[in-house]
Amino acid sequence: MDIKQEFWGKAPDGKDIIRYTMTNSKGASVQLGSVGAAIVSICVPDREGKLADVVIGYPNALDYFADGPCSGKIPGRYANRIAKGRFTLDGKEYTLPINNGPNHLHGGPKGFQNQVWESRIEGDAVEFMYFAEDGEAGFPGNLKVVAHYAWSEENELTLTLTAETDAPTVINLTNHVYFNLAGEGSGSVLDQLLKLNASTWLPTDETLIPLGKVDDVAGTPMDFVNEKPIGRDIKADFPALKYGKGYDNCYLIDDAMPGQLATAAELRDPVSGRQLKVLTTQPAVQVYTGNWLKGAPVGKSGHAYEDYDAVAIECQHTPDAPNQPEFPSTVLRPGETFKEAIIWAFTAE
Repeated sequence: MDIKQEFWGKAPDGKDIIRYTMTNSKGASVQLGSVGAAIVSICVPDREGKLADVVIGYPNALDYFADGPCSGKIPGRYANRIAKGRFTLDGKEYTLPINNGPNHLHGGPKGFQNQVWESRIEGDAVEFMYFAEDGEAGFPGNLKVVAHYAWSEENELTLTLTAETDAPTVINLTNHVYFNLAGEGSGSVLDQLLKLNASTWLPTDETLIPLGKVDDVAGTPMDFVNEKPIGRDIKADFPALKYGKGYDNCYLIDDAMPGQLATAAELRDPVSGRQLKVLTTQPAVQVYTGNWLKGAPVGKSGHAYEDYDAVAIECQHTPDAPNQPEFPSTVLRPGETFKEAIIWAFTAE
């Protein structure tokens, strides 16, 4: 594995931003950036061996700060939404920044995705570290987070996320990378085919906070148990699709077991032949069809992104779990280690 490290710019606070490129012996590559421990590009072959970058992102490192889509980055301390920016832990209420309607989203405006992480080459991998102070964005506990990325000869990108705290806190980590298997800047993703290993999903209110119940996908536009074009039902007269202007919903992975890898999703582009299989140890996956991509910074190919130009498949815990005790716990206590993995496996046929 060849790993290159380069200076990519200076952050507003003066910190150096570093970009890494991992290239396997077949020429397939992954680029990572130290803003938000971001996946900047993934170049993989189509059925004829032609390489293309299949994730959206920006040529300029500074565009990664406070971009609307949170492109390719690790949001935190809590990915997804917390209702009204409040939760109670061990009898104490905590208040968080409100940055998404009436709710807290992705750790707020100064979340992990908008920070420069420390970084290094670690053997055949790249590792990023962020230290969140007690009280940062309203969350309790000093929290150390490590994101470890490894790229294989088989075109598999593995992200291992670990975290430790010195006081009880809540945590939900994912990577918010967006995919277009036809290639970044190629237009809409709605004709690409998605399959989810999820027969249930979490209905929400109109602000996308779960209602606390689990519904079957069968017989609804939310059903991706069998592969179908992402856009087939996206305009259906269905509350969830109206609330989000498309899919922005959490699915529960069938037979998910803590610490065990399970398939979350499969994405396929019939034109190029590229396929993506997403595996994770996490219990849920948020599918977001890029409903608000328009207005994001201009992309790497010079293409101005439009809505639905890419899809995010975010393996994570459930939204608003700190306020919904029936969902799997997202509490992390001193002496425990948060550890989750996501694998993106690319093939072509």
